[in-house]
Amino acid sequence: MIKLIASDMDGTLLNENGEVPPETFDLILALREKGIHFAASSGRRFDRLCMFFEPVRDQMDFVAANGAQVYAGGELVDREVFSHLGIKRLAKTVGMFEHLHLALFDRTKSFLLDDEDKFVRECDKDLPNIERIWYLPTPDVNIIKASIYCDDGHVMDYAYALSRELGDEFIFAPSGSAWVDPIQRGVSKATGIQQVMARYGIKREEVMAFGDSMNDYEIIRFAGVGCAMANARPALRAVADRVVGYNHEQAVQQEMRKLLEQSA
Repeated sequence: MIKLIASDMDGTLLNENGEVPPETFDLILALREKGIHFAASSGRRFDRLCMFFEPVRDQMDFVAANGAQVYAGGELVDREVFSHLGIKRLAKTVGMFEHLHLALFDRTKSFLLDDEDKFVRECDKDLPNIERIWYLPTPDVNIIKASIYCDDGHVMDYAYALSRELGDEFIFAPSGSAWVDPIQRGVSKATGIQQVMARYGIKREEVMAFGDSMNDYEIIRFAGVGCAMANARPALRAVADRVVGYNHEQAVQQEMRKLLEQSA
């Protein structure tokens, strides 16, 4: 029996307009009554996810910022931050490439190391509360997420190059059509969901996960039932246990309804 659903947001749970379909809230509450927890598992920060789920935020869990912020039962159970040395290495390496532009995020701000017009907002890269900076944040600023915008479209080339330069410290996951997410080794949506599982005593085979992009790879491989969207990247579809429908068809919501029917 499934006891925990973990779902990505952009390209997965959200519709084609980037919104949470309203029926989702009722489904989350109904599943909760059946003892099935729901966790938003996203590259977006916790504060942004709370805005999406305001009607039910106290009845669900969060694996935010690609696993760097984990909330279970309304409590912060983990927060992972980038080392200052790691940020310095990342900024220096990104600076080697003319077409790459680095954005850093703390709990509330988006720090841009290039002018805003060098970036294009996309999916979870909505860049809230922007601050243009010319020097790296000081070590006392807790950076929980980093993203790199590729302005010439060659995302896979740059992901490979960055991996060759900094693969000892980061995994570089293509995200959307023009971004690469540097993810600290040992931190992922899978490590985040494991902490939610520990909170409730849930086993791996009792977890169902949904995703569409490469920052969902670890959690799709980890979950007892890993589901890739029909619109997911080919590599994710290849390793998933199941391929469901498209996000614009509200395929995740369809699967949630099926679980409710099975638990009736």
